[in-house]
Order: sequence, then C-alpha cells, then structure tokens
Amino acid sequence: MKDYRAIEVTQSGQVATIRLRSLTELFKLDPPADPHMDIPLALEELRSDNSVRVIVITGETDGEFLVPPSLEYYKSGRATSRLANPNGAWNVGTGIVRTHQMMTEIEKPIIAKVNGDAIGFGQSILFSADFVIARDDAVVADGHLSMGDVVASDGTRTGTPFGVAPGDGAGALIPLFMTPPLAKEYMMLSRSLSTKELAEARIINRAVPIADLDSVTNDFVDGLLRRSAFALAWTKRLLNRHVATQLNQTLDAGVAYEFLNLAQIAHTGLDGDPSTLG
Repeated sequence: MKDYRAIEVTQSGQVATIRLRSLTELFKLDPPADPHMDIPLALEELRSDNSVRVIVITGETDGEFLVPPSLEYYKSGRATSRLANPNGAWNVGTGIVRTHQMMTEIEKPIIAKVNGDAIGFGQSILFSADFVIARDDAVVADGHLSMGDVVASDGTRTGTPFGVAPGDGAGALIPLFMTPPLAKEYMMLSRSLSTKELAEARIINRAVPIADLDSVTNDFVDGLLRRSAFALAWTKRLLNRHVATQLNQTLDAGVAYEFLNLAQIAHTGLDGDPSTLG
C-alpha cells in the first residue's frame, strides 16, 4: 500500500483497516494533510486487492473518529483562505465526491467502527459506510450550520463559527436516514445526537460500551467473511443502487454550494452574522 499522510492503512488476513488521523494535527502541517484525498485513493487500491474482503474505518485514537479543528482554527482564516482558493477547493471538493463514490461503489463491505466523536466530514463518512458500530457515548453532528455551537465530548467547541452549506456528503445522505422534518432539524439547526440515540432510532447498527466495540465489530467482520465473496459483492452493489442515485442527484450540488458559500465568506468577511443577506 502507498504511504498516506492523513490516514494509516493496515491489513490483517482478509480485513483492511483505515485509521483516520486527527484533523487538528493534520491541519497544522504545511501543506495540510487531507483525508478527503487520501481516503478515495486508499479505497481504489483496496478495491483491486482481492486479498481484502472487508474494510474497517476507525479513528486513530479512541475518543475521536473524525472531528473538525476547534473554533480558533476557523477564526484564524486559514480554513477559508485555503478552501476559497481554486486549488484548495478543487482538491477538497473532488476528494469529497470520490470518497462517497468509492465507498458506495466498492464491492467490499465497509464497517465504520466509530471509536469517538464523528462531526463534520466524520459523520459523512459514518453515514456513507455499509455498517456502523459505535461506542455509545460518542457525539455525532453535521456542524456546517452550527455557528460555533457544536461541542465535542471533551467540551471543545468545534467546527466553523459561521454558517456554510453542507457539502461534504451529509446533505446528500441524511435524507436516506431521517424523515424530512428530522433531517432539517439535524442539519439546519445543527442538532448533535449521541450514537445511542441513533442506534435506538435504528439509524445505525449498534451503539455499545467502548469496552465492547472491538468484539462487536469483530462479530460483524466474522459474519461477513463467512458469506460467499461473490454473492456478498453483488448484494452490496444491488442494495447501494439507490444510494448511488441519491449521490448522483445531490452530492455535486452540495459541494458546489459549500464552496460558493466559502468564497462569499472569504470575499465579504462575513463572521456568522445571520442578518447579512443581500
């Protein structure tokens, strides 16, 4: 496997694991390391590797699946200056599209092993996976319209202090999981949900104590490996046709709206003031 900066990829038997590194640390690098680009590249490699049958995506460190940096990072202007730049917008935007396309199209089942908070792009990856096994005390939130109000489990306010359209995949995927009124409350009011709440609503597969996360994930992996490889691959492709259709209808638009929104913010200096329209 290629050596990636934003993720770590390992293989044990027929199972590959992608570990997501902390965005706070990745964005300190110059240039920043970018999981939006690395994840689809790794999935492309794994798709053609017939020794791999199941893929697990998890956070590198317990407590964080994937979470945006704190408010201070976004207030510094580093984020908007990078993302409003045509090169930065191209790399991140195409990376987002390719991530969800690959997660949907790859014939191998993907398990999101959510070992911590999943906020922003982290929750988009969660909802793009085929199975979601999570620790029961993790926070899940979109955060694009949080205006700085999303709080991670450790008490840190995370994400943007301004509002921006949700372009990293959740805007396309959430309508598959929630009714329209609940989807709008979750996205437009940026309501945080616990993984326990999501499991009780049957939106994710399991929410378990952290001590049980490995064993429950392994049960799912073992069950998948006992199935016929060809039949399992075709079944995933069959079940994901409606997901692919949903992404084709809305994902590109979401990416475009977010980057147009970021360009507006970078140009006008908007600082989350909801009265500044027109």
